[in-house]
Amino acid sequence: MKTLGLIGGFSWISTAEYYKMINEGVNDKLGGLEFPQCAIYSFNYAEIKKNNNTDNWENTYQMVLEACNGLKASGVTGFILCANTMHLIADRLEKETGLPVIHIASATGTAIQKSGLKKVGLLGTKFTMELDFFKSKIIEKGIQVLTPNEADREFLHNTIYDELGKGIFTTQTKQRYLSIVKELINDGAEGIILGCTELPLIIQQSDITVPIFDTTMLHSQAAISFILS
Repeated sequence: MKTLGLIGGFSWISTAEYYKMINEGVNDKLGGLEFPQCAIYSFNYAEIKKNNNTDNWENTYQMVLEACNGLKASGVTGFILCANTMHLIADRLEKETGLPVIHIASATGTAIQKSGLKKVGLLGTKFTMELDFFKSKIIEKGIQVLTPNEADREFLHNTIYDELGKGIFTTQTKQRYLSIVKELINDGAEGIILGCTELPLIIQQSDITVPIFDTTMLHSQAAISFILS
């Protein structure tokens, strides 16, 4: 097996989901007491959020690069960034570390392409919804990406940080999310990307009438394939 480095802590809640899914997935393939060899670096979320608030992505990049280099020295042969937003720096990290970084948007785009859908709605942080690092990898596969209006993007962004990232999941927030999804479907979305690794903890397929694309699950499956390749 290849040894995987997990870069997490944004938030620890979704990082724990990654660890669980990857371990269970490898064991499903190999059976017995076979589990993946991996190393986890978990950040203090407050330090990352401070950088986000000031749009200081260079500082975040240097922090994550240092973590990756530490894990590389310990013997990992590839990385997974346990958050959609962190993929803003994924391509740069891959180039500088010289090791593969399994990209969450690539895994998601491949799944959507296989489904045959041509237009999807994207939920996530403002960075994921508004910048190109995620959407571009979906669009290059011939798939149109719709995002919510500005007020809804703001609501999603704030509640992801202030609620979901702390393990707070309320009925009120879920209902607002489902209302946002309904608007995207009305605008023509044939599927919905849950483009934040905490979103699958509050929204399930049974809540929505069109297919959902759980980026945490799809990313974890790509990690399992890497480990076993």
